[in-house]
Amino acid sequence: MDAPPKPTMRAAAAEQTRAKLIESGLLLAERLGLEGLSVNAIVAEAQVSKGTFFHHFSDRTSYLLALHRRFHDDLGEQIQAAISGVPAGRVRLQRAAHAYLDGCLHQRGVKALLLESRGHRPILDEVLERNRRNVALVTADFAALGRPHPGQSARLWVAATAECALVELELGHRDSAIRAALDEFSG
Repeated sequence: MDAPPKPTMRAAAAEQTRAKLIESGLLLAERLGLEGLSVNAIVAEAQVSKGTFFHHFSDRTSYLLALHRRFHDDLGEQIQAAISGVPAGRVRLQRAAHAYLDGCLHQRGVKALLLESRGHRPILDEVLERNRRNVALVTADFAALGRPHPGQSARLWVAATAECALVELELGHRDSAIRAALDEFSG
């Protein structure tokens, strides 16, 4: 079987520049929030031209969508690592929730930025689709717990977990009481 073709040097450089732009936005997010996260601020942080920005992103909304995806893809990897090999049920739900909450706290500014950006329809659509996928993933956990309505329980759990993240984001630290309440919901 042939190995996949290696990217050209030009393609690799383009990918590095795109990654640098995203990293710059992630660094600026906590400090500036959505209102302050301008294309000018991003290109200044990344030390590239505006033309370079628009070569990689058609507009600011597509850039925010890329930030959203990057944040949640990284978070998804952390969650998968936390639940790897754990059978469906209470412990898996608790580990997934705590990994999600810890990840949100670790990048507080990004989470705040992404919550503010939900007013942009493409990002809202992305959030809704990601939530549907998460509900589908944890429905098996609620079925393993013997819940009579596992899909509905999964949907409520996803919403409750997101709400816990908002509470902790506002506080700026873990809230053991709210995590305990979420753990009780999982049990």
